[in-house]
Amino acid sequence: MPAGGERRGLPQGSHLCWLLCVFTLRLCQAEAPVRAEQLSVSTSNLPCWLVEEFVVAEECAQCSNFQAKTTPECGSTGYVEKITCSSSKRNEFKSCRSALMEQHLFWKFEGAIVGVALVFACLVIVRQRQLDRKALEKVRKQIESI
Repeated sequence: MPAGGERRGLPQGSHLCWLLCVFTLRLCQAEAPVRAEQLSVSTSNLPCWLVEEFVVAEECAQCSNFQAKTTPECGSTGYVEKITCSSSKRNEFKSCRSALMEQHLFWKFEGAIVGVALVFACLVIVRQRQLDRKALEKVRKQIESI
């Protein structure tokens, strides 16, 4: 220890914190150029619904097989809605998320959570029984040694 009696360096456990901070900063710096490039794109290449007001002409619906192959907006969710931009009067497709799809994903998530909870509940029960057996053995050995 130094002459002053104080400990130099970081307290134990904060090394991991600093490591995570440095990793996060590096990750953010790696993404920064992509964001700068996106800002320099002219608005003529962007879909009209990103730069102006729009009205939904057709509600969100699942893509047909033909649309899935020909319309790039179908790729991300499998659902599209047809919109009309107010200023330019252009008709375009916009990817959307269906309420039915969201409900299906929600129940999948809930099922997974319940499954994980059941697995860990079983593990807790098994571990508790092991500990109870060990405690009984210790008590039995103590009684036998008397």
